[in-house]
Amino acid sequence: MHGPLPREAHILKHSLAVYFGEFLGTFILVFFGTAIVAVSVLFNAPVGLVQVAIVWGIGVTLAIYATRHLSCAHLNPAVSLGMVLAGRMQPRLLIPYWLSQLLGGMTAGSCVLLLFHSPISDYEAAQGIIRSSMGSIKTAMLFGEYFPNPGFAISWFDISLSTAMLVEGFGTFVLVTMIFLLTEGCNIGRPSEVLAPVFIGATVAALIAVTAPLTQTGINPARDFGPRLIAYLAGWGQIAIPGPKGGFFWVYIAAPLIGGAAAACCFRFVIAPLMAAKSFSATCECESCNSHPSTSVTLLTRKSR
Repeated sequence: MHGPLPREAHILKHSLAVYFGEFLGTFILVFFGTAIVAVSVLFNAPVGLVQVAIVWGIGVTLAIYATRHLSCAHLNPAVSLGMVLAGRMQPRLLIPYWLSQLLGGMTAGSCVLLLFHSPISDYEAAQGIIRSSMGSIKTAMLFGEYFPNPGFAISWFDISLSTAMLVEGFGTFVLVTMIFLLTEGCNIGRPSEVLAPVFIGATVAALIAVTAPLTQTGINPARDFGPRLIAYLAGWGQIAIPGPKGGFFWVYIAAPLIGGAAAACCFRFVIAPLMAAKSFSATCECESCNSHPSTSVTLLTRKSR
């Protein structure tokens, strides 16, 4: 039996590197993110939402630095879909990217369950929580997200399915748009390639700090669905899937994908063409300085070619 041709072997090795990069990067991102939620819930170690958000942002930054040489470091199905719609990735790669990201999220959820298995059981015993009961949402939130955030239990506050979808879709729209802006060559205000992951991580941290009380800030279907599957298999059952209110698919999978797709279309057909339109530039010069020496008027003047 003949072995693969050198070219075929090279293509296979390249594909494996790309898919492993998405798996590893998503694992790093989701592990740090879900682990800090576990530490916050079980031990009340971080004293505020901002600390949790910062660790999430650091996890995102480390994941991108660790894997962007292997893959494009999307680490988020909504980002991958956006890249396809923006013409930055071949459509045939989308499903393998999604599967790699989902496996990364599941592996991260499994590791969190393994590491925190005893504290979770002790917490449930101390709080009188029966896993798979309604009260077990307090530990299920270590893995998947819920709306409103169970960690901010306020008697007068509730959030509808449609509002939760809006929050997740809008948050993903902002994230994907910022990724495009931070990596677009036409954007002279972008950071250097070396620093771009830091600003992407900062974007995630800022979004979490703003929207986590509403929906726990998923903005990444792999981050939610991967660990949620682990929670379902580990005994949380219907509290994990479909969740107490149901609708997890629409809020944490469909809405982020829609938000990512909308961001890609907005960037491709609105923002990018405006960036590319360099035949005009804005200046702050007076049209007639002699007549109005103290007036500053912004004009559009054609650049010299």
